[in-house]
Amino acid sequence: MDTDSLTDPSLYVNRELSLVEFNRRVIHQSMEESFPLLERLRFLCIVSSNLDEFFEIRVAGLKQQEAYGSTRSGPDRMTPSEQLQAIADSARTLVDQQYEILNNVLTPMLREEGIYFLRREEWTPEQSEWIRQYFIDELSPILDPIGLDPAHPFPRLLNKILNFMVSLEGSDAFGRNINLAVVQAPRSLPRVIQLPKEVATHPYDFIFLSSIIHAHVNDLFQGMEVTECHQFRVTRDSDLFLNEEEVSDLRESIESELSSRRFSDAVRLEVADGCPAELVEFLRKEFGLLESDVYRCNGPVNLARLNRIPDLVDRNDLKFDPIRPEIPATLAENEDIFATVRRGDVLLHHPFQAFSPVVDFLYQAARDPEVLSIRQTLYRTGEDSTVVEALIDAAQQGKEVLVVIELRARFDEAENIELATELNEAGVQVVYGMVGFKTHAKMVLVIRREGNGLRRYAHLGTGNYHPRTTRLYTDFGLLTCDPLITADVQSVFRQLTSMGHPGSLQKVLQSPFLIGRTLTELIEQEIDNVRAGKEAHIIAKCNSLEQPDMIRAFYRASQAGVKVDLIVRGLCCLRPGLNNVSDNISVRSIVGRFLEHTRVFYFYNDGDAKVYLASADLMERNLSRRVETSFPVEDAELKERVIHDGLNVYLQDNCKAWSMKSDGTYELVQPNGEALMDAQNWLLNHHTS
Repeated sequence: MDTDSLTDPSLYVNRELSLVEFNRRVIHQSMEESFPLLERLRFLCIVSSNLDEFFEIRVAGLKQQEAYGSTRSGPDRMTPSEQLQAIADSARTLVDQQYEILNNVLTPMLREEGIYFLRREEWTPEQSEWIRQYFIDELSPILDPIGLDPAHPFPRLLNKILNFMVSLEGSDAFGRNINLAVVQAPRSLPRVIQLPKEVATHPYDFIFLSSIIHAHVNDLFQGMEVTECHQFRVTRDSDLFLNEEEVSDLRESIESELSSRRFSDAVRLEVADGCPAELVEFLRKEFGLLESDVYRCNGPVNLARLNRIPDLVDRNDLKFDPIRPEIPATLAENEDIFATVRRGDVLLHHPFQAFSPVVDFLYQAARDPEVLSIRQTLYRTGEDSTVVEALIDAAQQGKEVLVVIELRARFDEAENIELATELNEAGVQVVYGMVGFKTHAKMVLVIRREGNGLRRYAHLGTGNYHPRTTRLYTDFGLLTCDPLITADVQSVFRQLTSMGHPGSLQKVLQSPFLIGRTLTELIEQEIDNVRAGKEAHIIAKCNSLEQPDMIRAFYRASQAGVKVDLIVRGLCCLRPGLNNVSDNISVRSIVGRFLEHTRVFYFYNDGDAKVYLASADLMERNLSRRVETSFPVEDAELKERVIHDGLNVYLQDNCKAWSMKSDGTYELVQPNGEALMDAQNWLLNHHTS
């Protein structure tokens, strides 16, 4: 196939179906016998959380397109209607698999370890009495049933809240024959309740909130008889819409949109599998959904809430061993981070190496009398963040502190608004980036007076400044005082906070202007090299690959004979192994204990390798609609570390690696006589204690 045919839709995997396929790889971890039992349960919960966001954002967007009659589609040319049907078929099998694993694999294994989800028929008299009193004291006062009649229409139910559809017989105190009612369980209520030791019959006895409400729902309808009671949950469109031409105050506009997110259009209905067809039909029509939007659940309708179980069970033998990240020797030998960085760049590889040096960098900057200014981007930080504490400390020490907060960090918008308020009140200057372009770059800039002038220090990373996720996600960070890199970082900050054009960047690549263009140029250089009879090789590691121009560039490289190894954790719209198109391309996905989050781009470059780290994935939004950074690793020793630890060990993985086939499905890589290699475990063994 020639390059003119690279727009053929058969060459592209549908983005949404690729995301569902990724969750199949995640759910496989709940069956991974080498993982501790409670961690396997966590993976099952992660799939539920992923699917929630998938329906709230991706499916909701497709439904909007379908409603408006849009035929817009990606390079695969599937229409919104075709995608929605394919998603329904694929996601339904995934949900069925979740409950199959929970009910027939994990629950029996948990019972063997003394961890029980007690069914109502298993309650002892003592447990039944405790549960009855719990219902009276803790639940009944805040459960307000809503009878459905002309004066009480079907209520507006919050997004993803647990509800119960109740069928009734008899008349109420006013003589009304109300046949249906809805009971809402507020989010404040725990979905899993642990029985106290005095009534428990096993080391850990848990009761689902839904079981308690089922058992005592009659008490909410005195004088009437409950004939049916079934849990359900509705998922709503949760994407924020901002009319960018009319936004005058970004923060005010987002706050307004957040309040409407809870009651936006429904996109999915989850119901207990025993719910009668007529009640399901009633709910489906109330929410304006199709039959394909209904998912029957053989268990709790929100498995994500089971994620509390590992925290409630004090069994370290059923969890991953805690890790003790390494402190790089150059930092361990000298507490003065500025002095260390002046001697040479410092590369950090999380979670195998500690995130604490980044926090120390900020604290030292806050308390160093020679530091004049600190600037930082924040996307997600988490609660009680040491990073935020350091910035507040710096402001209180009289430093000039400027923070660019991206308010539109999906599902963290409210937290980021609170964070902006907290920082403002502490004397930090806060800006919100730019309307129309999310600020996703991960940067810190410190300006320090040294000798007769000023020196800049910077931290650039592939992941967020979120101390908790740095122990769960793999990411790279670079501490440097390279004059050109730090000048580029300052230029990017000026772009974010002021008007005008700050000038060309010298080493740092920035989207929406340079990252995609430069990566394409580097791919073309490999093509030129192989045509000149030279060795050529490209390795790219990212979370997602979807941008059509980048996919076509990889296809052209393969057609020219360049070896292309892609390590793509999540969605991948490129098809490897296609005859005369992608014969020289391999795609693998690593799904293990840690969430792979590093973005690394390697080009052989005729033996003088070029290596870039980035905050950006190879997606349209990252390359065209976000402020992102990609930065070179130039120190020879650090470059070799990135190539080996960030790329080669993952290409050798034969334990947690999945190989993508040309039809868009994946198969687990099996050892073929070679020694076992689990990349994440190898890195743990070599960089932690």
